[in-house]
Amino acid sequence: MGLQNFYASVIIKIMGNRLYLDNCAFNRPYDDQTLLKNYLEAEAKTFVQKKILQETFELAWSYVMDYEVSFNPFSDRKNQILKWKNIAKVDINESDKIIAMANNIMQKNIKSKDALHLACAIEAECNYFITTDGKILKKSIDNIIIVDPINFVRMLGV
Repeated sequence: MGLQNFYASVIIKIMGNRLYLDNCAFNRPYDDQTLLKNYLEAEAKTFVQKKILQETFELAWSYVMDYEVSFNPFSDRKNQILKWKNIAKVDINESDKIIAMANNIMQKNIKSKDALHLACAIEAECNYFITTDGKILKKSIDNIIIVDPINFVRMLGV
């Protein structure tokens, strides 16, 4: 194992390895890739997905993802995203606990659907909530780190 791989493995052990990618993150590769920010976020998200497939990280999924993906008007995109549900190590269903947690999160001026995503990620014991949504990225929530794909990859030291 090279020194860089060693440091990356130490960082991952310190960071934790369960991730929640929201619908914005999953859809970033379908956004306008001529915009540098979109392109870099899509590349970083793809890198994270490769690490999930290599089992470096665990993916969490939720009923909120099911709901949002069901409204994707592009069947090919919808099907590509839904494949990740089968890869996820945990799938969170609706519960009174999730709803109560989301209601608390909404008090931080976060929209209901986003609050539900965050509550599911926390319930799944995710260490990171990966999103490309600028409004969510400006927020801070107890028990989870909200980060965009680029900065997540930077934290890995890659």
